[in-house]
Amino acid sequence: MKKSIVLVLIFFAALLQAQENVSYQTPHDNILELADATAAPVLRMDSKSDKMLFLSRSNFKTIAELSETEMRLGGLRINPVTNIGSRQNYYTDIKLRNGRNSENVAVKGLPKNGRYAYFSFSPDETKVAFTNTTDTGVELWVLDFDTATATKLTDASINANMGSPFDWFKDNNSLLVKMLSNNRKSLIDTKTAVPTGPTISVSEEGVKAQNRTYQDLLKNRNDEHNFEQLALAQLYKVSLDGNKTKWKDDDMYTGISFSPDGKYIMVNTLQKPFSYIVTYGRFPSSTNIYDTNGNLVSEFLKTPLIEELPKGFMSTRTGKRSVSWRADRPSTLYWAEALDGGDPAIDVAYRDEVFQLDAPFNGTPKSLVKLKQRYAGVIWGDDDTAIAMDRWWNTRNSKTYIFNPSNNKEAPKLLWDRNYQDRYSDPGSFATKRNEYGRYALELSGDDAYLIGAGYSKDGKFPFIDKIDLKNKQTKRLYQSTETNKLENISDILDVKKGEILVRVESKNEFPNYYVKNIKRKKGAVALTQFENPFKSIQNVHKEVINYKRDDGLDLSGELYLPTNYEKGKKYPMIVWAYPREYKDKSSASQSTANPNQFTYPSYGSPIFWVTRGYVVLNNASFPIVGEGSKEPNDSFRSQLVANGKAAIDAVDKLGYIDRNRVAVGGHSYGAFMVANLLSHSDLFAAGIARSGAYNRTLTPFGFQSEERSYWEAPDVYYTMSPFMHADKMKTPMLLIHGEADNNSGTYPLQSERYFNALKGLGAPVRLVMLPKESHGYRAKESVMHLLWEQDQWLEEHVKNKPSVNTPNKILKD
Repeated sequence: MKKSIVLVLIFFAALLQAQENVSYQTPHDNILELADATAAPVLRMDSKSDKMLFLSRSNFKTIAELSETEMRLGGLRINPVTNIGSRQNYYTDIKLRNGRNSENVAVKGLPKNGRYAYFSFSPDETKVAFTNTTDTGVELWVLDFDTATATKLTDASINANMGSPFDWFKDNNSLLVKMLSNNRKSLIDTKTAVPTGPTISVSEEGVKAQNRTYQDLLKNRNDEHNFEQLALAQLYKVSLDGNKTKWKDDDMYTGISFSPDGKYIMVNTLQKPFSYIVTYGRFPSSTNIYDTNGNLVSEFLKTPLIEELPKGFMSTRTGKRSVSWRADRPSTLYWAEALDGGDPAIDVAYRDEVFQLDAPFNGTPKSLVKLKQRYAGVIWGDDDTAIAMDRWWNTRNSKTYIFNPSNNKEAPKLLWDRNYQDRYSDPGSFATKRNEYGRYALELSGDDAYLIGAGYSKDGKFPFIDKIDLKNKQTKRLYQSTETNKLENISDILDVKKGEILVRVESKNEFPNYYVKNIKRKKGAVALTQFENPFKSIQNVHKEVINYKRDDGLDLSGELYLPTNYEKGKKYPMIVWAYPREYKDKSSASQSTANPNQFTYPSYGSPIFWVTRGYVVLNNASFPIVGEGSKEPNDSFRSQLVANGKAAIDAVDKLGYIDRNRVAVGGHSYGAFMVANLLSHSDLFAAGIARSGAYNRTLTPFGFQSEERSYWEAPDVYYTMSPFMHADKMKTPMLLIHGEADNNSGTYPLQSERYFNALKGLGAPVRLVMLPKESHGYRAKESVMHLLWEQDQWLEEHVKNKPSVNTPNKILKD
């Protein structure tokens, strides 16, 4: 009897020791100073970069904000009290500048403790509409640049549950606004509601619905009721003097889009039946066209529920899709339609066809162009010139065509046929200009268009502007950055004739700022902003991009930082932070887009904080997974992963900076999945940090990341790649962190919980931290500070203060 009591006491003691009663902690002062630095304002500009908004916000929400009422329905997260997304980012202060050479001024009339979102310039760019969220709901406000004054247009009755709740009429004096329905029924408290029956889902024989593992789905009829009531809205025309007129009655409005000439409005609404296996974006919908008085012009499109699609990333639905307005015409709709039934397995000459239809939208659609691959967009120029793009994921191929919208007998000209992962050969993106309708269309000078390129090369990043003759496809370089000690990015071409461009310039210790530069004159650039570096304590940290090779010869790279207290000849612990990426060819996989002149910005998820704690940091280390020809990258995922890790350690060790027996590896999401695999199948690392990952791929059986094969097609791949299946091999200390409200496809909190249970059951050294209220990315200040504390404590115990032993790192064999 006494022996039994003793065993029970020991059991309960073990349970008590398994959990720690820890309140929110703050990290070491060196880390706290950086993590709590004031963020620079976000800049919004008009099309001429003359009118500017400087929007300030906190880096974080509070845990109290994340604890506000939240409903998770149909892929949305909604605050039913305020009727806006519960995870919405807010700005808390607005300053403006009216003219490039003017001073920033505070906006008059703003409410106290405002929470601002959804900023939108008026068609003439003299005003900006935005929302303000109060404790009881969402208001509509308008800011006037000439008077620097903000005015409230409505009370807190805006419905922002389905995204942007308004759009401007062409007259610049009124807006079409989604308001709360007067007929909304009371919401059901699903926690206390008494069920009226079971929830039943049905699968028909032979009908395949191979969907990703979505979260926040509808689960029952109570959820359906709540979703419908929260989506329900009425459309009102609201003038700038505050008068409002009902424009359309109750419906579940998702999108409002005015034609370029402002005479027609495309309105998208959701319909029933809803689904329990896909998010609201695939619910049935209607697309109708109205005139500005709300009269129905065309019932343009009815889209059915989309639960079943052919297998593959390139699958799509049949019928009209991607319906939008031509930017260069007053009121012309265009869209794409699949010619292969939406099935990538069907071999056809052309996959998609693009059509258009002019107002009043009751004629026969006109075919514009057929595409060999899946439609990826159109850039409109004028009646004779447009650019079409298609793409095919399986081959990483993209094609760009020039076509004549007025003559479909004229064959489109192939402009580029390339691997879109090949960054070094990227010809750039077409520059666009705001046209007479206030829409952005191709910047054209006769037959010439303009390209803005990132300018990645083996020697670094040197952005450029090219002029391209669309008739003969010849290019002429107009400008290329020659910066070697700074990083210049070209944001826009402001005036082709004058040679004015907008650039963003930064260095590793200079915060990014905007400048107007003249590429035709040698005069210095004019600064538009003068944001200061908020991270002074690390502004002089040594940073370089290192290049090295994997054992198979593949070129790799990473951003290397040395500790702030670095002493030559001393060996330091190191943190490797990475994220695996899949490629179909070695050439693209070996390219580097890292730049030593990029500003050193320690965001909350970054490992850079630890340079202040005596660590070498290899950030954004290359972890390519390559599968050429008929082989898929994941066929050799594990061996390539370990080879990448070994190469990173070898490279920094060769430079003489580190004690290779004190190296940690960390990653978020798919990077966490990487960490668990590295610790299970190698002895390269002293410890690991895995945040918000997925560890059992049988829980995501219809594909994950870039894997489109299902579990039943490639069971060995799913088994081999799942750390959960190899938990018995894990002997290295690992810190698991997960938001308990993770909404990312596949990374259920259950993934970390079950993996922890398996590791604990097998005696592995592991710690699980579940962050209350947090999603896939972490938002609350309390959560982020505790996250940094947890990581710091883990690294101090298992890496920095790990006894150094002279045993070489090795790869473990199964």
